[in-house]
Amino acid sequence: MSLVGEHPEVEPHLESRDGAQRARLLEAMTLAVGEKGFAAATVADAVRGARVSRGTFYALFASKEACFLEAYRHGVDVLVARIDAAVRATDGDWRDKLRAAMRAYLAQLDAEPRFARAHLFEIHVAGPAAGAERDATIARFARRYGASFAAAGDGDRVPSDDALFVLSAGIDQLVCAHMRQGGRAAELEDTLVDIATTLGGPWT
Repeated sequence: MSLVGEHPEVEPHLESRDGAQRARLLEAMTLAVGEKGFAAATVADAVRGARVSRGTFYALFASKEACFLEAYRHGVDVLVARIDAAVRATDGDWRDKLRAAMRAYLAQLDAEPRFARAHLFEIHVAGPAAGAERDATIARFARRYGASFAAAGDGDRVPSDDALFVLSAGIDQLVCAHMRQGGRAAELEDTLVDIATTLGGPWT
């Protein structure tokens, strides 16, 4: 099961009648894109994996892109929930919690390579709507960094929204480059924590 399949709006329905077809299609699309890439994955792949008809697919989704983007959003929700859980379980100051969040993020990418491929690579080739969705995700993580820095005790000196977006996007791109070369995301933990805390400025 992928991260998408573990979303609370998906997992309970995978083996039930209520909502099962939509849930299975979201999971099947994630697996197809994770294995073949967005361009090569087809509606037929998702239909086959979900054990539904093509007509059922188009009754639920307007297109392959629409199905993929809904699956992507669900996967990001699960990823964020796991990061939140890691932060809540960590004692210490904002630096400790920032490291716990980074570690959880990188560990999930390593543990779920199919979602990692969709999250990091395939979202960039899935069209303009996917680009906007990715921007929203980068901004979502940027806000999390801002909250971490604000927790240091001087909210007036938190980096600007643009600086936080650059941090979030830069981390994303470095992870992309590293994994594209065959590295594990977790290998970047110290580097990424150093980058983030340096941007945190006066508290480092």
